[in-house]
Amino acid sequence: MSKANWVVDASHSSIDFSVKHMMIAKVKGTFHGFEASIEADPSDLTSASISFSVAIDSIDTRNGDRDGHLKSADFFDAASHPNMTFRSTGIVKTGEGEYDVVGDLTIRGITRSETFEVAYEGGGKDPWGNERAGFSAKGSISRAEFGLTWNAALETGGVLVGDEVKISIELEALKQA
Repeated sequence: MSKANWVVDASHSSIDFSVKHMMIAKVKGTFHGFEASIEADPSDLTSASISFSVAIDSIDTRNGDRDGHLKSADFFDAASHPNMTFRSTGIVKTGEGEYDVVGDLTIRGITRSETFEVAYEGGGKDPWGNERAGFSAKGSISRAEFGLTWNAALETGGVLVGDEVKISIELEALKQA
């Protein structure tokens, strides 16, 4: 394949996360609203340019009260910072179809360099002749490093919400003509 512009097919893609709750279980959530722009040769991502924008208001943890709290100034402050963004700054091949994608992640107006492990899952033509490619990515961030510091102490020791947020992304991208 050659380098081309790709757009994410959101109906076949997901951005999910999990965080420890009460130090004993995990709460999972997803963001339904996101866009991505990818300029890449899917078979060799080392020269790719990748950018994401995720709508904070699209957060869904299957609990309306919790979603509202996450959108508030205690966490994401969606009113002042409606989007979380990522822009790749470097990509290193780590194995066959596997890469470390380094980039600037911005949450709540704070930008930090983060690394995600990305795998090219394959590609091909759909029944209508459109070229598609699949990718998966995973990584983890410290929410405190992005100013997401709200918490509550537990009587038994520890805190209500863990600091490490694990992120899992599944993307299906459509090659642009």
